[in-house]
Amino acid sequence: MAFMVKTMVGGQLKNLTGSLGGGDDKGDGDKSAAETQGMSREEYEEYQKQLVEEKMERDAQFTQRKAERATLRSHFRDKYRLPKNETDESQIQMAGGDVELPRELAKMIEEDTEEEERASVLGQLASLPGLDFGSLKDKAQATLGDLKQSAEKCHIM
Repeated sequence: MAFMVKTMVGGQLKNLTGSLGGGDDKGDGDKSAAETQGMSREEYEEYQKQLVEEKMERDAQFTQRKAERATLRSHFRDKYRLPKNETDESQIQMAGGDVELPRELAKMIEEDTEEEERASVLGQLASLPGLDFGSLKDKAQATLGDLKQSAEKCHIM
């Protein structure tokens, strides 16, 4: 019991008497960082180790997110035939080179691609029932061949 009272009140009492009395003043310079934190040296070293590991994990996650964004930008640059960006290339390489898009972003890109296909003329033709592209292609080639033959027979041209 006395130990608990001493630890709870003792430090505050020392601070109070230390500031009133002008005699011996040890200061905080003699104490190590672990003692100022109220930990033993081993606990403090473990705490510092955990802090470094957490920082490394956060940095790795941040680098991964940056690479995912760079991959997305590269995808759109390829899609719209825009020039490549060196910064994006370096961010992808820093993350390990092989970065996959998150599922949500990949799904959004897929939906956009599907909408563009539906909006195109070929997409509209493909959605018509009973339409066979093979037969259309054959008919178009036959018609083109007939036009070439008739053009050869024509004396005006």
